[in-house]
Amino acid sequence: MRAVRLSVVTAVATAAALTSVTACTQKSGGDSGDHVIDVIAKDDSCEVSKKEFPAGHVELAIENKGSKVTEVYVLFPDDRIVAERENIGPGTKQRVTAEVKAGDYVIACKPGMKGKGIRQDVRATGGGSAARRNPKLDQAVAAYRQYVQEQADQTLPLVETFVKAVKAGDVEAAKKAYAPSRLGWERTEPVAESFGDIDPKVDLREADLEPGQKWTGWHRLEKALWKSGKIGAEEKTLADQLVTDLKDWQQRVGTAEITPTSMANGAKELLDEVATGKVTGEEEFFSHTDLVDFKGNVEGAEKAYELLEPVARKNDPALAEELDKQFAALDALLDKYRTGKKGEADQAGKTDQASYEFVSYDKVGEDERKELSDAVNALAEPLSKLAAAVVK
Repeated sequence: MRAVRLSVVTAVATAAALTSVTACTQKSGGDSGDHVIDVIAKDDSCEVSKKEFPAGHVELAIENKGSKVTEVYVLFPDDRIVAERENIGPGTKQRVTAEVKAGDYVIACKPGMKGKGIRQDVRATGGGSAARRNPKLDQAVAAYRQYVQEQADQTLPLVETFVKAVKAGDVEAAKKAYAPSRLGWERTEPVAESFGDIDPKVDLREADLEPGQKWTGWHRLEKALWKSGKIGAEEKTLADQLVTDLKDWQQRVGTAEITPTSMANGAKELLDEVATGKVTGEEEFFSHTDLVDFKGNVEGAEKAYELLEPVARKNDPALAEELDKQFAALDALLDKYRTGKKGEADQAGKTDQASYEFVSYDKVGEDERKELSDAVNALAEPLSKLAAAVVK
């Protein structure tokens, strides 16, 4: 979880809040086709080429003309995420493909990756149906939905083991249970984050806190375990709250909006999570268990690609070959940092603790971190093209 997402998804947008942002203006004269929306992100404005467009496959052609790194989101009116692209550098362009039903949405630009963003109300018009698609993609969505639910179901017992140790005051047992309890979340993080309100409760880092915000979740307990080595009454209460919040996630996973494009975009988002949090060592600042999270993110991205691969390979064989190559290279590189024995848990998608033991990330040198970063970037670039490939 990064601070860049927090403020977009935590507050439900009201009509008054949206209309008060005068810097978010409609750009005139777009000539890119009905299903392409040009988005010009600046430091003080968010210009879109059209406010209405046909439901179905929509492509955002984003250009950051500001001086700050930005993000662009397509949101439901209640701030659930439809599609997003983060870490768009000044002077760069990105394209994002999404599948939308008829209805009202919000396009939000976040210059500097902070605040609620500069927002624009938009509408997808039509009969309310999603875009027609290959039946194999429907099968992929169904299989991915099952995978996401399985990950949530498998997470709860692991979290309960972690919480039991916290409440018993057993610091060493809690440390041992901490990283495995996060794997299911890390594998499916884009779906979890799409709800908006759960992620800030369970996966907020200390650096992400806004003024007056209460810190809860895994990372609050991480700090207590590794920095102070003490578990008090407050930590025990927060541990119970973590279980409650994750049960909410488990129950809501089945209602998530999942499409082939959201699967593909989610895979790219997982690589962005690695690039901006795990590789830098910022995610697990106290425990240094970043490589476990890293592995979970990569596994989740690989699962989404695996399910979409038959259609992607037919539509763009060269892209599929490149993705196969880069996933294999990154997996092999991560294996170099294992301390536990690699088991069948990787293939099964389950959490066997011995299969997810990695060196402490503070022991990974700058050259090794750069090697990991380069491998992530080599995969992220072709992965950003997956959504477009599956809807050709």
